[in-house]
Amino acid sequence: MDRLQRIYKLHRVIASHRLPVPHSVLQEKLECSRATVTRVIEEMRLHFNAPIKYDRARNGYFYDTQDGGVFELPGVWFNAGELYALLTTQQLLEQLQPGLLDNHLKPLKTRIEKILSMAAMDKGEIANRVRILRQAGRTTESGHFQTVAGALLARRRLAIRYHARSDDAETRREISPQRLTHYRDNWYLDAYCHERNGLRSFAVDRLREVKPLEQTAQDIAAEKLDAHFATSYGIFAGVPKHTAVLRFTPERARWVADEHWHPQQQSSTLEDGSYELRIPYSDPRELVMDILKHGADVEVISPESLRNAVAEHLQNALGRYR
Repeated sequence: MDRLQRIYKLHRVIASHRLPVPHSVLQEKLECSRATVTRVIEEMRLHFNAPIKYDRARNGYFYDTQDGGVFELPGVWFNAGELYALLTTQQLLEQLQPGLLDNHLKPLKTRIEKILSMAAMDKGEIANRVRILRQAGRTTESGHFQTVAGALLARRRLAIRYHARSDDAETRREISPQRLTHYRDNWYLDAYCHERNGLRSFAVDRLREVKPLEQTAQDIAAEKLDAHFATSYGIFAGVPKHTAVLRFTPERARWVADEHWHPQQQSSTLEDGSYELRIPYSDPRELVMDILKHGADVEVISPESLRNAVAEHLQNALGRYR
């Protein structure tokens, strides 16, 4: 049992007894020596301002609260392993989006680091042992991200100026934010657009201006959001119109068979060891790019339009090397 566990257990023992708890009982419950119990009590007094007093007449320890209330350990309480996991999660978030939760978690983070130091755990070791490699992540303006996240959680509308890559056009919109999605190392905002009267997805890094409004955001049911954004392939929204049938070589199948391409994908292993994958999609652009990265190890079986699109890309690519 580590120091934090002993502190937590001692707190539970004293708090659950109506009468002062003898030193011998604390030793038995904490499974340690008399000196260790004394040290744990001193640490609780020092680090958590625990009002632990000794009643000499009844030979036991109790919480001496002035108003007769109940003493609780400050903040959210975790054991050492849970604290370490929480800090690891914070480290991951920091690498995904710097500053995302800094203001909200700073007081808790400071307290956690103090408790971890008591458990002889080094927070700095997390940064050395856990890392995230961002291959194609784009830089997001932190101020815009904080504004978007704040409006999303406060359920407020946003006025935005957005520059789309698809047509290089810039538009102004009033939107009701619905969800933030982290997809392939980049952030996207799913929202209801009041100019277009429909659901749209915006790349957060393409926001040029973001202003929170006083109007309450229009809420869209989670089922409707999933039906619009999560049924087709990749980042493109919409109801699936086609089903791609892809056949991978037995060599490539050793990787692809363990990959998750779509929530509604269907797959089977053929007699020769090749792997067949069926994927619903609406817009083929992202799917074509994912197919191309597998080169000669994949063949589009159907539909014909997708097969032709992939063949055309391969022919154009080959033409650059002739």
